[in-house]
Amino acid sequence: MGMNDDDARVHDALRKLENDLKSIKPSKVLLVGDIMMDCYIHGFANNLNSRAPVPVLKEISRDEDVGAAAHVARGLDSLGLSSQLHGVVGDDGPGLAVLDMLDAEGVDTSGIAVLEDRITTVKTRLLGAREGLVRGEQLLLRWDIEDENPIPEHASEKLIEQTINALPGSSCLILSDYGLGVLNDEGAARLISAAKKHNVPIIADPKLTGLHRTKGVDWVMFQSKGLELMRRRLGSPTGTDAAIKLLETNDWKHLVILEGQDGVTIHTKGADTVHVPCMLEDIRQMIGLIDAAAVAVATAISLGLTVDETAQLANAASECILTADRTDRFVLRLDDMIDRIGEIAWSLQVSKR
Repeated sequence: MGMNDDDARVHDALRKLENDLKSIKPSKVLLVGDIMMDCYIHGFANNLNSRAPVPVLKEISRDEDVGAAAHVARGLDSLGLSSQLHGVVGDDGPGLAVLDMLDAEGVDTSGIAVLEDRITTVKTRLLGAREGLVRGEQLLLRWDIEDENPIPEHASEKLIEQTINALPGSSCLILSDYGLGVLNDEGAARLISAAKKHNVPIIADPKLTGLHRTKGVDWVMFQSKGLELMRRRLGSPTGTDAAIKLLETNDWKHLVILEGQDGVTIHTKGADTVHVPCMLEDIRQMIGLIDAAAVAVATAISLGLTVDETAQLANAASECILTADRTDRFVLRLDDMIDRIGEIAWSLQVSKR
């Protein structure tokens, strides 16, 4: 039995997407947001502490990696685009290590300000498994080091001005907001206004408490649990109804929902919803899912893809994340994306024989 018309269209679209990625040309993607260091401590958790019902982790390895907006920038460059990252780090060990790692990978760090007396954000994850198990590592604890002081006004003003000046000739602008101070209310509004003036599409990865800093953007990223929380807040009967309200209330064009093993859904103002199912049977982890989707949408904008094609690309990027063995040092690479899209197309073809 061969593919029906709908399956054939999807198959052909995936093959086109493969070719588009193979011929991708560098384009400048502006990225402004919070920068941090991610630390991963892996070990064996065989016993409970004698004084409290918590596991004792016997450390076997430790890795450090760039996180948040820096992770997005690295993904953009790995997919063949040219990121220009604007943000701040502290004049401390983690901050300088982030700059060194980005420099080593060829990511432009000229827009990153190093601030004296500021603490670079570090998020440390402890992951453990029972000794002897081949798989089964689980997140046991995360602890954060953050600077609660606002970024100095002069540094914030300079950062926003630099980003606005770099807008001409950019394919898109990504706002990576982790609520750590780089994107304040006034700065976000100025960036959005300037991007619209230069006809530069805007992608936003906001915290749910920072949706007011995304008024008028083109693309917004949510995980499914975020949409469910908003559904409850809005009193909407379904996630689709909540998405429609969010699009209207915030003047967004598209809302991308990352649903893990259920795939990717894109809600578009005044148009039909697009859903792409996940083709994976086994999911290993979800850390970095939104970062990967932001990279995929930026790539889609640079390639001039349709919403349907963007959903396919975002789903392929998500599947690369969901099947990663380890989150540390994971980079969303162009070859991996092309291979994953090819595998999805092949699976679709084989399943219909």
